[in-house]
This record gives sequence, structure tokens and C-alpha cells, in this order.
Amino acid sequence: MTARGRVLLKTTVWLVALAPLVALGYWIWTDDLTANPISFITNTLGDWTLRLLLASLAMTPLRIVVGLGWPITLRRLLGLFAFFYALLHFGVWIVVDHFFAWREMAADIAKRPYITVGVTALTLLIPLAVTSTAGMIRRLGGRNWRRLHRLAYATGVLAILHFLWLAKVGRKDQYVYAAILVGLLGIRIWDVARRRLLARRRALAVSTVGAMSPRLSGPTDIC
Repeated sequence: MTARGRVLLKTTVWLVALAPLVALGYWIWTDDLTANPISFITNTLGDWTLRLLLASLAMTPLRIVVGLGWPITLRRLLGLFAFFYALLHFGVWIVVDHFFAWREMAADIAKRPYITVGVTALTLLIPLAVTSTAGMIRRLGGRNWRRLHRLAYATGVLAILHFLWLAKVGRKDQYVYAAILVGLLGIRIWDVARRRLLARRRALAVSTVGAMSPRLSGPTDIC
């Protein structure tokens, strides 16, 4: 993909990712929210956190399926937007819903499993966001960085659980999100298994050739 194409893709992601926030700001400004505005704002931010997180997780499986490198160029940006929306989601819960009532919030986290899971997911996102820069990749080393960023899938599972616990009766999209995550995990597991199988076959081929080499290069009698 050309540099212009990458810029266009990233610009599109910026516009799509910020559109819900702009719409939410407009609805707040015009007082055009639902009967429970706090719940509506919190749910909207939470929904987009999950959507952007799944989009970020989809980039590597998409690269595996299509065989092109361009999806990886969007993974970091989508992940950072997911973290941004998660912070807003959590911030509304702290500031608007509880107004900095720390004891009450601590009791909710300990008492309500969906809040515990949600806070855990946000906590796991923090090191992923902090280490998303090229400098941190060099500092940690590629292998350690990849190991750390596997937490993104654990975060996805926790986010889905948080969403399933909170989903209202009659909503079906939570099952769609769960199915998407299962599909993405399935592609990654299949790819890891395929790579390991190929590595074993290559190692077996090398060892077979190595075992045959002494026979092929043994001493030859010269008459």
C-alpha cells in the first residue's frame, strides 16, 4: 500500500472513531438525550469501547486471512481509540454517576461482578496503551512486547463478559460481539498451530538431511 493510501485509511479511522463522540456532544448540547441521560452516555461510550477494541483485535486475523500488511497499520490507532473511549466510559461512571464517592465506588467494584470485570479490563488496557509506541517496542524487545500485548485478547474476553452482564433484555448485539471475538480467537489459534506445525516439519527436514549427510559425504576408496 502507498503512503497516500495509509494516510487515507488512518484519516477514515479518525473520522469514524470520533463521530460517536461528536454526536454525543451534540445531543448533550441540544438536550436531546433519553429519559436517563447518564445511562445513555455511559452505555454509548461503553458500546464504542467494545467495537473499537474488537476492530483492533481483528487487524491481525484480517492480515492472516487476506495476506496483506495494511491491517496492521491500523491496529495501534484502533487500540488507542478503544482505550480513549474506555477512559471516558470509566470517567463518566466516576464523575457523573458517583461524583467521586470513592468508598461507594470501591464497594460497587467489590460487590458487583460486572464492575469488577470492567475495571480489570481497563487496568489491562493501560500497559498496552503505554507500550504502544515504537520506542517502547525497542525498549522491551519484540518478543517481550508481543507477549505483553497478548493481554489484548484477555481484555477482549473481559469486555465481552462486562457487556453480557449489563446487556438489557431484548438486545441481541452482545451475542454478535461475543461471536466475533470467538471467531477472531479461533483464527489466531489456528494460525499459531499452523506455524508450529510448519516449524516442526522444517526441523524434521533439517534433522533428516543432517543425518543423511555423513552417509553421502563418507570416505571413498580410490583404486
